[in-house]
Amino acid sequence: MAMTLSAHMATGQIRYSIPEEMTVGSFVGNIGTDLGLDPKRLVSGKARVFTAGGSEYFGLDREKGHLIVKERIDREQLCGELSACSTSFNVILENPMELHRVIVDILDINDNSPAFPRDEIELEIGEGTPPGARFSLESAIDPDVGMNALQKYTLHPKDHFDINIQNGPDGSKNVEMVLQTALDREKKTNHYLTLTAVDGGKPQRSGTVKIHVLVLDVNDNFPVFSQSSYKTSVIENAAKGTLVTTISASDADESSHNIQYYFEHPSASVKALFTIDSESGEVRVIGEIDYEKHKQFKIKVTAKDHGGLTDSSVILIDVIDVNDNTPKITIMSFSSALPENAVLGTVVAMINVQDLDSGDNGRVTCSVDRDLPFKIESSLTNDYNLVTDSTLDREQTQEYNITITAVDGGSPSLSSKEILTLKISDVNDHAPQFQQQTYNAYVLENNSPSVSIISVKAEDADWGPNARVSYFIADGDLNGDPLTSYVSINSDSGVIYAAKSFDFEQLKSFKIQVKAQDGGSPPLSSNTTLNIFIQDQNDNAPQILYPVQTSSSVVAEMVPRSADVGYLVTKVVAVDVDSGQNAWLSYKLQKATDRALFEVGAQNGEIRTVRQVTDKDAVKHRLTVVVEDNGQPSRSATVIVNVAVADSFPEVISEFTNFKHDTTYSDNLTFYLIMALAVVSVLFIFSLIAIISVKIYRWRQNRLFYKSAPNLPVIPYYPPVYADGTLQRVYNYEMCGTTDSRMSDIKFVRPYSQNTLVNMSRAGTVQREKKEQEEDADLSFEEELLHKYFCACPWTALCPAHSNTAY
Repeated sequence: MAMTLSAHMATGQIRYSIPEEMTVGSFVGNIGTDLGLDPKRLVSGKARVFTAGGSEYFGLDREKGHLIVKERIDREQLCGELSACSTSFNVILENPMELHRVIVDILDINDNSPAFPRDEIELEIGEGTPPGARFSLESAIDPDVGMNALQKYTLHPKDHFDINIQNGPDGSKNVEMVLQTALDREKKTNHYLTLTAVDGGKPQRSGTVKIHVLVLDVNDNFPVFSQSSYKTSVIENAAKGTLVTTISASDADESSHNIQYYFEHPSASVKALFTIDSESGEVRVIGEIDYEKHKQFKIKVTAKDHGGLTDSSVILIDVIDVNDNTPKITIMSFSSALPENAVLGTVVAMINVQDLDSGDNGRVTCSVDRDLPFKIESSLTNDYNLVTDSTLDREQTQEYNITITAVDGGSPSLSSKEILTLKISDVNDHAPQFQQQTYNAYVLENNSPSVSIISVKAEDADWGPNARVSYFIADGDLNGDPLTSYVSINSDSGVIYAAKSFDFEQLKSFKIQVKAQDGGSPPLSSNTTLNIFIQDQNDNAPQILYPVQTSSSVVAEMVPRSADVGYLVTKVVAVDVDSGQNAWLSYKLQKATDRALFEVGAQNGEIRTVRQVTDKDAVKHRLTVVVEDNGQPSRSATVIVNVAVADSFPEVISEFTNFKHDTTYSDNLTFYLIMALAVVSVLFIFSLIAIISVKIYRWRQNRLFYKSAPNLPVIPYYPPVYADGTLQRVYNYEMCGTTDSRMSDIKFVRPYSQNTLVNMSRAGTVQREKKEQEEDADLSFEEELLHKYFCACPWTALCPAHSNTAY
């Protein structure tokens, strides 16, 4: 038989038609092509077939997208006597969820032959039965439908009987045997006939039954039912013993109580559910009637009298549905976890709800709690989708227990519930948040490297890797160096460490940006500002700025003897590079030649006289001043202040030598300045002498050559001889003094050579000039120092440069 396949798309569904009894693995249709799905989508979406409450007759080849027969299909077993037979199932895809309804019509093939309930039928007919009498026969059964179902009967032989076919209201064919000629028991007691049932399939199928007719003595009247058919109803789940109906027949020959009633070839289900009283004709319930299994019963009954004559009738029993089935909820597909950023309308679950009852009893309403961010939407018949109805936030609700309720329309209604536990999976939608927008940290200077400064903390409302926070120091530099050379951070704990030792005097504070980044993809981050303040330690002693002292010079403050009480002698100036209390300086007089004469201001360092200066006070005073800071522990510095009590410079100078020897304070800066001045002065003098010597030498050479004959011999030079008691050299005495000097004048003697250049050789002249230069340089350092001092003084008339006396 040729197989025809057809497919057409409907809204939300596709329909195929296939014949029954196809072999397992047979091709039904291409789901991918007919639904417009990419074959890769069937694989990635894990496409599968879902059948509610029945056998899975069909399977899906994901790779090819083919729908195939998974189990042999018997239309008669699947649909029974229904002419239109179909089965439906859903094709479900995940990620995202998709639902497609597939309906497959099962076409009948002529795979069943008509069959009679028994192999032989026995009839007893009286010989006086008139022609035209009808005798009901058992009908043949053909499970096929349409043209493949039972179409006609034939009877052989037809010498006394013929058949009459009656079409029932349900489309069935009832066959009767009609007596054509009178029977004569004396001629023939037994008649054997063959009844054949033929269907309309190609090729045709048929079934036969043997009929044995026994001719009896005269029995003129047949029993007759009061109704040709009886129609009644019974509710499902009716109690056992419930009266369904009562049938009756009458016979003119005998009283009705001699008539017996029985079911004519009842089916197994009829035998299990009903019984008939052969005497009274009462039909009662003896089993559990289920509307969902049997909605109607058609029972043939026969009334037989004493003489063996019969009559037939039909009982039609309609089963009345009772709301005795709760809706059945089947979860076809469910995502147990849903990301919190799921868009509105995202399908969470696909649900199939079946109620085997009919009418309002089978009309189901499906719902969820209104307080939840979900709702139920109907997709196809008996199919529902659970979808999101509002935004989700895992940080507020991490899990939902969704109760799905299905309620039918019966009275009273029945319901069922299904609880789904849905976890909301985290999405990296929250950046780490620091506990503070700004952090302040304090660290003492001179710290050891790797000391912990502060710990910062950021929290992420997400979960799992999205909440794993790492810490970093933002890129930047300070004084040309990267910030990471100053501090470091533990990326896991957020503890910040010093990378070097800090010096408050060089760096008092700095600012860095700390970044917290989560482990999401893509990662989210936030920043906070960390202000690091270096705290001062008392690690610097006070520094004396004034008076400046060196080891090679003495600075003396002069106080006139007429100074009054409180006379400002000088001021000790000191600084401390520390800060705060560490830089608060106090001054005190540690040692003094005369403590009763001088005092030091504790706050300002001013040295003042305590009393009136008298003539008895010594000229030379030495004060030791201590400058101390306020640190813990404190640091200090000392300075020696030399004070000269005098009214004039000569008094000061007379004490100069003693001052110089008594002074122990050393100041390198002053020493280097004086040494530099002396060296420059010496170099200048030597340069000047050398230039003058060269000029004189050249002048004498030129004069000698012009006055002497070119051929005269050189006459050697002999120094003159002086008389006894005369000086051999000429001395130059230089004196400088003041009009009010109390001391003897200081005298320095400077010898000078008196030379006569007469016919001297060049070698002798150079030797003498060198000796004179050495004699000129033989001056004491003390003479040169005082010479420069007095030459710069206002008494220029007393300067040795202005007064020379030769002896």
